[in-house]
Amino acid sequence: MGQTIVEKLARAHMTEGPARALRPGDVVSLRPRHVMTHDNTAAVMAKFAAIGATAVHDPRQPVFALDHDVQNTSDANVKKYLDIEAFAALHDVDFYPAGAGIGHQIMMAWGYVVPGSLVVASDSHANMYGALGALGTPVVRTDAAAIWATGEFWWQIPRTVRVVLENELRPGVTGKDVIITLCGLYNQGEVLNAAVEFAGPGVAALSMDARMTIANMSTEWGALTGWFPVDDVTLAYLRARRAVLGAHEVNRLEEGDLAAWTADPPRPDDDATYAAEIALDLARVTPHVSGPDTVQTMHAVAEMEAEKVAIQKAYIVSCVNSRLEDLEAAAAVVKGRRVADGVELYVGAASQEIQRAAQESGAWQALLDAGATPLPSACGPCIGLGTGLLEPGEVGISATNRNFKGRMGSRDAKAYLASPEVVAASALTGYISAPGPVRTGRPERHFTPRTAATDAGEAVAIMDGFPASAVGRLVLVPRDNLNTDGIYGKDYTYREGMTREEMARVVMENYDPTFSGRTGEGDILLGGHNFGTGSSREQAATALQARGIRMVLAGSFSQTYLRNAYNNGFICIECPELVAWARGQCTAEVERGELTIIPGDDISVDFVRSTATYRGRSFGFPPLGSVPQSLVVAGGIENLVRGRLSTHSTSN
Repeated sequence: MGQTIVEKLARAHMTEGPARALRPGDVVSLRPRHVMTHDNTAAVMAKFAAIGATAVHDPRQPVFALDHDVQNTSDANVKKYLDIEAFAALHDVDFYPAGAGIGHQIMMAWGYVVPGSLVVASDSHANMYGALGALGTPVVRTDAAAIWATGEFWWQIPRTVRVVLENELRPGVTGKDVIITLCGLYNQGEVLNAAVEFAGPGVAALSMDARMTIANMSTEWGALTGWFPVDDVTLAYLRARRAVLGAHEVNRLEEGDLAAWTADPPRPDDDATYAAEIALDLARVTPHVSGPDTVQTMHAVAEMEAEKVAIQKAYIVSCVNSRLEDLEAAAAVVKGRRVADGVELYVGAASQEIQRAAQESGAWQALLDAGATPLPSACGPCIGLGTGLLEPGEVGISATNRNFKGRMGSRDAKAYLASPEVVAASALTGYISAPGPVRTGRPERHFTPRTAATDAGEAVAIMDGFPASAVGRLVLVPRDNLNTDGIYGKDYTYREGMTREEMARVVMENYDPTFSGRTGEGDILLGGHNFGTGSSREQAATALQARGIRMVLAGSFSQTYLRNAYNNGFICIECPELVAWARGQCTAEVERGELTIIPGDDISVDFVRSTATYRGRSFGFPPLGSVPQSLVVAGGIENLVRGRLSTHSTSN
């Protein structure tokens, strides 16, 4: 069976997993080339200490880049930054101080990300690394600590959606317009928790900056990674970066590597199996904006311009659209003109290196002359930190990647996303507008689901301490997109000292206040699709454990929820066919809007044969091999790593 690029790259970095070809749903252990952490390095340091680690397994693996709260000069933040720098020096870890640049840009520009590599970050926009033909994906803080300590982390192989790009973008249309269009056209979970593999003749016409923008915002589209093929554009970028690195005596990019990527670039197999295929005609993409307050809604800039939607703030900042190409495009729009009265324009380069290049080209001064307020090379207002946040009642337009309500300031403000050119033009006019005449229209939807061939059932070896099977009363929670706030409310998330008994009493309180009183020890919860979406609070998993829920089966999971669950030794299994069947068995209750349905009979789970059986009908699920089993047996990742470190120490 042919392999997708994600399956091939995961296999190349695998330290534990199935001997057969990898397929979606497999849980494996991987050794990444690098792991980047930013301001959250401090939290990872605490996790690292908690698992008993004293030495970094491979000092060349972590990279620290302070980039989030760099405008905060409080004693507490200054101390945190100094502590991180001291930790880096103690363990000989590469460290980039506040102001050097946004971590993702540093990873791309300074040779940490290369074709065919696996590079992760404790930040959701690690997807950006796919622009260079790498497998880039986010991890949570506990995973980062485990990588520091052991060099490895666990990962579930996602399904892959192939996105075929046809033709070329017309003048005035950007990579930002491409990803805004994809987010708006395919907003029903088509790529949720999937790997997105870009392909087709249209790729060749996209600049590296455009690819970085698209790969970066594949996160907002819902994907776990966004991968671009390695071609002449990729190799030209890497050769240029090799020259820069060489001038700084940094040898992360070798000529032999470039020759190897030229001769044999990483690629998927010709007969790879995809979950679906999307076709996008780049020639039909037109300038659009996302929002307000969601990337799932898009509007043609031409239509918005006619409505004269007034703005008060405009932003050209962040890791998605603050590279030289972006700054020069915005500068060309504003050159010789001034920002409209009542509008504030903020600009920050993705790195100091990029700011210097923009200064040399004249783009930086053109933006300042137009009235832009410069910001440090960091994240800042993109995540609601520092100068220039949206105030109540204001409208902002931003060349950033997220416009969630309240993210860039007040929840009573509105935020739109657009390309740097549209942001610059809007700052000049005082309302959302384009720098010149633009076409209307948008591409048609072309989404083709594929049916993957299923392999014959395999017998899974069960390790000591892990059950071969389980039986429990079915508890059906039919809601799709049940978020972590519904499972474990914000009123308790930051309340220290909650006992397991207290957590058990309040679990699911925001979703169904009767849940805790109706469920009991050994119950098996059956959820809907995208179970556990929302914030990363791990108590949404541990509170169900505390209530005695034995495991959760669902149509699909938020990957952050899935990671938090297994990192705490809690079994979660994707089984969409079972969810559809069980809902059909409880049609009346579902139609009445019952939040928690307890039919009164049992469901059985066979971990050897990877099947779940309910009311005489069996459904297959991805095998739980040695990696997830070991997490459950150990009681979570911290115990597992602690045990391995202890064993290693004893053996030495």
